[in-house]
Amino acid sequence: MSPNTTSVRHGVRVLALAETGPVIGDEQSALDVIGDAFGEEAELVAVPVARLDPGFTRLASGVAGAVVQKFVNYRVRLVVVGPLDHHGEPSGPVADWVREANEGRELWFVDDLEELDRRLSGART
Repeated sequence: MSPNTTSVRHGVRVLALAETGPVIGDEQSALDVIGDAFGEEAELVAVPVARLDPGFTRLASGVAGAVVQKFVNYRVRLVVVGPLDHHGEPSGPVADWVREANEGRELWFVDDLEELDRRLSGART
């Protein structure tokens, strides 16, 4: 298992989680990651899509709501890294949610860390 890494990307301190590790799928697992972010003084956490509970993209499951709300409450930005087709091609409400999230600041969905860099380079506010 490769370790989590912390770096400054375009002026933003980012905790990038390793590809493998505990699944994030409820409030407690989100709080564990937020605690790691606080320990690293990170303001943004990049989470590989493979680390998310499969219910994350099934909005009715409530997984995404519970996880995202914790990040918002603690003012830590969340970025999901990787194609969401890992859990089935997003469509309908999920596709709408992804599009709307990517227009904001608290939650982004990106294909890779290079896309995160491009977003951060133009989004420092």
